[in-house]
Amino acid sequence: MRIVVLDGHTLNPGDNPWDDIAELGELTVYDRTPADAILERARGAEVVVTNKTPLSAATLAALPKLRFIAVLATGYNVVDVAAARERGIPVSNVPEYSTNAVAQFTFALLLELCHHVGAHDASVKSGEWSASTDFCYWTAPLVELEGRTMGVVGFGRIGRRVGELAHAFGMNVLACDVVRSDPPEYERFAWRKLADLAAESDVVTLHCPQTPENTGMVNAELLGMMKPDAFLLNAARGGLVVEADLAAALNAGRIAGAAVDVVGTEPIPERSPLLTARNCLITPHIAWAALAARRRLMRTTAENIAAFLAGSPVNVVN
Repeated sequence: MRIVVLDGHTLNPGDNPWDDIAELGELTVYDRTPADAILERARGAEVVVTNKTPLSAATLAALPKLRFIAVLATGYNVVDVAAARERGIPVSNVPEYSTNAVAQFTFALLLELCHHVGAHDASVKSGEWSASTDFCYWTAPLVELEGRTMGVVGFGRIGRRVGELAHAFGMNVLACDVVRSDPPEYERFAWRKLADLAAESDVVTLHCPQTPENTGMVNAELLGMMKPDAFLLNAARGGLVVEADLAAALNAGRIAGAAVDVVGTEPIPERSPLLTARNCLITPHIAWAALAARRRLMRTTAENIAAFLAGSPVNVVN
């Protein structure tokens, strides 16, 4: 069984060995695969493993030996799953590996917006505290979360975990999802439509998959419904947000701040309007990347491949 990993560097930059997958067949790992090398590298493989390297219908049609696709992520829009289904090729993802890591990172973003820890550290190290006439100072307003409202857009595994953390901070929790099932047990929770959630929340955080229906849903109109002292967080998919509209809203003071771990084009273009937007934190798509989460991702991917080889594929998305 020949197994080819097309873009393995982000999963294993040196601290997360491929041993579990290597035991399942003849393994070849490429750190990165440019578009013009996909066919050459995948040709002859029976199992292809990908994270962000796209597998289009045309590519799948040119890979007659391909029998199984393992996606190194929860999102699987890099694969034409309909074309794979037509060719009888199961596609499996890893649905649960990053729940705690992403929820924790979401609060890291939020707490940085609330307290500007990095900026205050830089201020102290530049000598401002040593020169201060007072025992303390702050360079931006400090925000307490108790009693404020967290609006969670997408109330799946990650969204629910974020809601639990918000509740632990004493926040009210509103949620918007296409499926309203099993509300959490804690009090101060309610379902809302997106527009109402945006209007009522002090923090709006995105945790939904990107679909054709919701691409660009955070636009000038929705941002205009938010409170002027509200924050927007995005650790889901960059395409959910119209970035020019978000930058304009931040620069005009229509919302107080934003923190994004994802953008529409990654790596971020040098001319992205978010890079110069007021009070906008940007991190390089790392919410998922805690070592514990990456180890779960590696282990579950190996289990997905092993299940396919045993004739009973799991976590199939097509």
